[in-house]
Amino acid sequence: MKARSSRIMATAAAVVVLAGLATACNRGSDSAASASGGGKPAIGIDLPRADSDFWNSYAQYIKQDATSEGLNTLPVSNSQNDVTKLVANVQVFQNTGAKAIVMAPQDTGAVASTLDNLAAKKIPVVSVDTRPDKGDVYMVVRADNKAYGSKACEFLGKQLGGKGKVAEFQGSLSSINGRDRSEAFASCMKEKFPGIQVIELATDWKGDVASAKLQSTLTANPDLNGIYMQAGGAFLQPTLALLQQKGLLKPVGQPGHIAIVSNDGIPQEFDAIRKGDIDATVSQPADLYAKYALYYAKAAAEGKTFQPGATDHESTIIQLPNGLEDQLSAPLVTKDNVDDKALWGNNVGN
Repeated sequence: MKARSSRIMATAAAVVVLAGLATACNRGSDSAASASGGGKPAIGIDLPRADSDFWNSYAQYIKQDATSEGLNTLPVSNSQNDVTKLVANVQVFQNTGAKAIVMAPQDTGAVASTLDNLAAKKIPVVSVDTRPDKGDVYMVVRADNKAYGSKACEFLGKQLGGKGKVAEFQGSLSSINGRDRSEAFASCMKEKFPGIQVIELATDWKGDVASAKLQSTLTANPDLNGIYMQAGGAFLQPTLALLQQKGLLKPVGQPGHIAIVSNDGIPQEFDAIRKGDIDATVSQPADLYAKYALYYAKAAAEGKTFQPGATDHESTIIQLPNGLEDQLSAPLVTKDNVDDKALWGNNVGN
């Protein structure tokens, strides 16, 4: 699927606009549901955070797709990376008649009891980008995050000729995504590039933490020649600012360039690739996350089911211990394909 939109300045205000998508319907009242949503099943949507360009782009796609598909969505909430808020927001969806819920829990271990409660009430859940550790899910809409780590490793390893030191900004290890990317990156480096020393920096997805730890790492390791950022939306700006401040932001191909690979696929990363500030990123499909999250939520609310196997949108549904997962593709983006119009990061805002 082609993405639809141009660059946006991601702000929390974009999330607020989402609240106008629809009005809530009274749980258990078919007439109330019909009045507010034309008889269509109500869908609750919780956004995970508003402090990331990636997630704010996802929020915009959710708004666009819900409107274009004519879905009956309850007022959209944002749990702001707080599982307590997520639980409260889900309770509101239950009380206002949700027949399916879309969420993206950032702490994939702490959400199990909430999922169990929803399963008991027969309210199916679509989890976006993150795979809950426990608790039933109708569908996880997610790219293969182990592939993110492996692709970053293989690209960096080749760029560095198999030698050097790489700082890795790890996402939160309480998140399946942080664990998958970290484990795959470490495994690949150990197996294929044993001459590269990986310096693991825990960040909890926070850019200021990554910047502070990078500064200390550069002091202790002035010969650092590679960086793997597990989330460009959180880490790109503070990383480039720090390297610029220290006189270390050398363009690709120049002596002293620190090879950088990121994950997200936001427009800012693409611009940085064009300028030669970073070398590559793995593009998470924010547009497809929104499209198929809503697709599966609507299907769940209508009582439809799916089976493992190939899909009609070039992905594969796999069986999980607690549900199904649609694994969407996430391409590596370099200077060779950064202008590809099929990449959502080239179309945000159109």
